[in-house]
Amino acid sequence: MASRMAKKTASIDEVLAAIEAARDKVMADEVKSLTKLGIPKAMAYQMIANRFHQKVGNQEEAEPDPFEGNANSWEEIS
Repeated sequence: MASRMAKKTASIDEVLAAIEAARDKVMADEVKSLTKLGIPKAMAYQMIANRFHQKVGNQEEAEPDPFEGNANSWEEIS
């Protein structure tokens, strides 16, 4: 007598909201850890925002990631 369990489905919006909430929690925890190490809160927010590719305050765009392929070539750097 196997009973069928109803599958619970979530909308895309619900999944995205859950992912964003989890990301925000992780970011807040990391900022808290950095401030405990003595890093100023504004700098900690900036560091974490860059890591998670988020915009902070009046910042228009996060700094480009050098590993995304849009950085200068090695010839231009040297």
